[in-house]
Amino acid sequence: MFEKIALIGIGLIGSSIARAIREQKLAPHVAISTRSQATLDKAEELGLGDSYSVDPTVVVQDADLVIICAPVGAYEAIGKAIASHLKPGAIVSDVGSVKEHVVKALQPHLPDNVHFIPGHPISGTENSGPEAGFASLFEGKWCILTPVEGTDQTALDKLTALWRAFGSDVEIMDAKHHDMVLAITSHVPHLIAYNIVGTADHLESVTKSEVIKFSAGGFRDFTRIAASDPEMWRDVFLTNKEAVMEMLGRFSEDLSMLQRAVRFGDGEMLEELFTRTRNIRRSIIDAGQETDAPDFGRHVPTPEEAEKEA
Repeated sequence: MFEKIALIGIGLIGSSIARAIREQKLAPHVAISTRSQATLDKAEELGLGDSYSVDPTVVVQDADLVIICAPVGAYEAIGKAIASHLKPGAIVSDVGSVKEHVVKALQPHLPDNVHFIPGHPISGTENSGPEAGFASLFEGKWCILTPVEGTDQTALDKLTALWRAFGSDVEIMDAKHHDMVLAITSHVPHLIAYNIVGTADHLESVTKSEVIKFSAGGFRDFTRIAASDPEMWRDVFLTNKEAVMEMLGRFSEDLSMLQRAVRFGDGEMLEELFTRTRNIRRSIIDAGQETDAPDFGRHVPTPEEAEKEA
């Protein structure tokens, strides 16, 4: 499908892409760059690529496809660095979970003779690093592409085919709309998780209670979300501020209504809300985005899979 694919960043998503490329035989050469020599050494030890460099300008040379898998706060610097080294006709994409910022950070620096197509695979776990990835991460998940105005259709079709080869369903979406949708489905839930886990930690240290020891399933789910990559999520909130603040405002209004229902014993309102939200959970399962399995549908590699990936 491609002769050479360059990956800038080799954490959970980048290493999963590298493994999926290998498994599906989508490119004979995968070039990997990351800013940390130790991380690069780990990627090489795992055999994730064919060439490696801490200098992104080296790995993008002659690449047909460049996928930026770094925290979105680093995009502008990466774009400036690689711009003059890109092959004419190359596709430049990314995996960031915000898209308007990505367009603003990258598009002004990229030459006119490359195809810039931002992307966002809606996949992940709370783990990070090159050893955390697995080839099946994207199977049955959505990948949203947000092509800019004037995008070449052939390039878009080629990138779409890549993600479908990974097992993803592909949706084309406007960048601004993407950021609003992800603010409520991903960004605000993460912010709430970080906050409630931080509150529990504070309560335990202040009251000498056993909040953590006796955590129930709901809280454990919050801790899983709150264990996500701190640097990545810091950049998400700093670069999708407008959409997150709007959704937080709506959430706060709904939370106030819920607070009043509890205070005044409005059981009918509580039951109606809980019934409606349970139905939403069922619709997510029916859509194939989650399962009823005890692991809540999150992939835990078997020993055989882990040995194969290593």
